[in-house]
Amino acid sequence: MVTGIVLINAERSRLDSVVESLMNIDGITEVYTVAGEYDLVAMIRVQDNKQLADIVARHMTRNVDGIKYTKTLISLEANTKVDLCGVFG
Repeated sequence: MVTGIVLINAERSRLDSVVESLMNIDGITEVYTVAGEYDLVAMIRVQDNKQLADIVARHMTRNVDGIKYTKTLISLEANTKVDLCGVFG
């Protein structure tokens, strides 16, 4: 499983619709509203890098109005108390 963490700056007036649109994209499992430099954090959990790239480069940029900027991080290793493969696999 590949996990992508996408930090998002969005137009403030469109935050709710951005969250709703993101949650409708297969592979995005969570969207967090956060304080600080970014407005939102989207968690992407997919089978391979191609799927991750498709979500970030195609779905998020073409299908979600209101996103101003993104920064994508790719998880190299996960340490968790939860069986992520069992939950999201």
